[in-house]
Amino acid sequence: MWPIVEERRVESRPQAGQVGGSSRRGLEAGRAAAAAVSVGERPSPCDLGPSSAVQVPSSRSEMARGGMERWRDRLALVTGASGGIGAAVARALVQQGLKVVGCARTVGNIEELAAECKSAGYPGTLIPYRCDLSNEEDILSMFSAIRSQHSGVDICINNAGLARPDTLLSGSTSGWKDMFNVNVLALSICTREAYQSMKERNVDDGHIININSMSGHRVVPQSVAHFYSATKYAVTALTEGLRQELREAQTHIRATCISPGLVETQFAFKLHDKDPEKAAATYEHIKCLKPEDVAQAIIYVLSTPPHVQVSLALAVHPMEKPNHPQRRRAERP
Repeated sequence: MWPIVEERRVESRPQAGQVGGSSRRGLEAGRAAAAAVSVGERPSPCDLGPSSAVQVPSSRSEMARGGMERWRDRLALVTGASGGIGAAVARALVQQGLKVVGCARTVGNIEELAAECKSAGYPGTLIPYRCDLSNEEDILSMFSAIRSQHSGVDICINNAGLARPDTLLSGSTSGWKDMFNVNVLALSICTREAYQSMKERNVDDGHIININSMSGHRVVPQSVAHFYSATKYAVTALTEGLRQELREAQTHIRATCISPGLVETQFAFKLHDKDPEKAAATYEHIKCLKPEDVAQAIIYVLSTPPHVQVSLALAVHPMEKPNHPQRRRAERP
């Protein structure tokens, strides 16, 4: 279950009257998870007033089915779609009838997934695209190809991320650069290009979703994860900054940050590439989230009505402790 807790500040439209209330009804995600989600009434572009929470609709499954209809046949970009969360998100969007450009440095897995989706009769289409996200020219070339072949991007899901076991005291500069280039710079470049794609086509209802991590909200006592955590803290700041800039631009394009806890993917095996036993043990101490759980969270976020903004979603197993500092600042500032 994904209980919903309105605990961060959220916006309302003073001219329409403030709406109070909160909801703890669960979003069915198929796995046990706990989430802290910032949900707010979608502000008018010029609203700079204080905030209050809004009541979340009672039947999320029904809302998801209806809310996703507006995305049918529109285009979503999913970075890092060759496996794990990215592959699960790409599949879920194709099932909802979207055209999905899935990119990664190697596209063999994406091509296989595209064939699976087609043979399964899903209404959408998965389009594999080879892109090295650490190279800005590759990213710009990808957006140019999307513009010429598919008009442009309506949804941008910045999922790609990597970790290197480079500590702060003895790590390699190259490892730090690898993480920064993909986790921070590539995300920022894709965000900028996606926004420009929406703006030039007068798309005012687009959505930019950053797949962050709980490591972007608390620092774990594991030295190999400290620089990675720093890049994820950057994603937290970038998403909030993006939300503010979108409001300043008087657009209704939305920005969301989803921060999963431990998800059972190949991530740990890439981090601990020289110690597969340690990598395997990472997923054994608790029942982890699955990539499909995160995909379902994204479907929920996309399916919300235009007046709702989900700014931050924290997704963890009940045994994990989010320890998010904003849990202690639930009151209005």
